[in-house]
Order: sequence, then structure tokens, then C-alpha cells
Amino acid sequence: MMQRAPFGVRLAEATATLGPLCVGIDPHPELLRAWGLPVDPDGLRRFARTCVEAFAGHVALVKPQSAFFEEYGSAGIQVLEETLAAFRVSGTLTLLDVKRGDIGSTMAGYARAYLADGSPLAADAITVSPYLGFGSLAPAIALAGQTGRGVFVLALTSNPEGAQVQHARDDQGSVAGAVVAGAREANAAALSEGHLGHVGLVVGATIGSAATDLGIDLTTVNGPLLAPGFGAQGADAAAIRRLFGAALPAVLPSSSREVLGAGPDLRDLRAAAYGAWPGE
Repeated sequence: MMQRAPFGVRLAEATATLGPLCVGIDPHPELLRAWGLPVDPDGLRRFARTCVEAFAGHVALVKPQSAFFEEYGSAGIQVLEETLAAFRVSGTLTLLDVKRGDIGSTMAGYARAYLADGSPLAADAITVSPYLGFGSLAPAIALAGQTGRGVFVLALTSNPEGAQVQHARDDQGSVAGAVVAGAREANAAALSEGHLGHVGLVVGATIGSAATDLGIDLTTVNGPLLAPGFGAQGADAAAIRRLFGAALPAVLPSSSREVLGAGPDLRDLRAAAYGAWPGE
């Protein structure tokens, strides 16, 4: 396997240089139309190439949403492969939003598809779902660690339906709390080595007091915290600072619609990315 620095180290270096913003690449049909593009694989490719030109080397992390590529079948997957490859060449980190979660050999197959060296769909990190049990993610967590990549585990999401599962409790605590504990344990070795771990969490920027209400301390994770919901979905920088408090240095505010809405002009897209997160 190719030797590369651990994902947490590479991410920390990228955000120190370019800031913590994660730009979502979500080519949904309405956005293609707004950019004057056809809603077909050609329009998808033109959209993706514009995003690469606008953001590669200018933001620390981009997050392509796999669903909006998959809906075009093999032609869309080809565009996704091209997009990941282009960002890879540029040195810009990619977080592929696929939310995979399964068991045993099937989860191992997903892990190889997205986290193995040489895979055409390999990204620097992927999103994963722990709701078949945190232990079911072991193949992805292990392979990510071996290849210097990362995983972001759904923990406290902003969608209203999420609370039904994530906030559920028993005498040992909440489901979300168990997910956070699993990530903390997976990152323990990195903590002892003095760097950020490769197992991150997805914590919605609009969850309000949910973490506090559930007794969850996000400062203990020692992994990156992806915060979708920043920008057009309602959370501003002040809200993110209030929500995460002392955990803020690990937070990656994620914005897609607010930044992409500035397109298709390259300069406008880049300016929107630069201006999205005000910094300290």
C-alpha cells in the first residue's frame, strides 16, 4: 500500500493553510439548470470540471455528494471518478459523501471501493453510517487507517428524523453517545501520537443543544467534526461557535448551496468559498 501521512495529519495541515471550510459539491438538477447546464451526464461533467477549477488548491476539503452522480448510472460514476482524480492530482482533500453502512464482507467491499489505493473511486475520506452497530464499521475504519484515509461517522444529524434513533437512550446512555465513544476509542492511538485521529463525526450545525442534552462531550473525540448545515441551511459562524465551544478547532463547517449558488463564474465561486467562513 502507498505510504502517506495519516488523514488527521494531512487534514490539519490543509486547514491550517486554507481554513476549515468544506465545500459540498452537490450537482442536483435544480443547480445544473441554474447554471444553464443540461440535466444529463454532459451537464454534470461541465459542472464538476468548473468546481475542480474553482476550488482545487483554494479550499482544504471538498465533499462530492455521490447520489447526484450515481443517478446518471455508469456515465455519472465516470464523472465522479474523473472529479476525484482531478482533485487528487491537485492535492485538495476529498470527502466522498456516500453514507455507506453494512456488515462483514459487504462493508469490506465498500471499504475497498472508496478507501483502497488504486480504486478509481478512492477518496481521502468517506461518510459512513453506524446504525448496524458501530462495530460493523470496522473494515472501513481499519482500511482507512492503513491507507492514510479517514471516515466520518454519522452521529448527530440535523434532519428531524435522526433524533428518533440518535437520541434514543438506555441505561448506558444514548445511541449518539455510543457513536461518539466508538470514535474516541478508534482515535486513541492517534491521541497518544499527538495528532488528530482518522475517525471523524458528522454533527449537524443546526442541532441546537442536543449534544449537551445527551451529555456528549465532543472535545474528547480527537477527530474532525464535519458540521453540515452551515450557510443556506441556517447556521452561521456564531451558531457554530456556540454549538461546538472548545471543540471548535476540530470543526469543518460544510457549505454547498450558499457557495455553489454563486456559480457558474469561476471567480464568483472562488470568492464565495473564500468568504463563507469568517475565521476567528
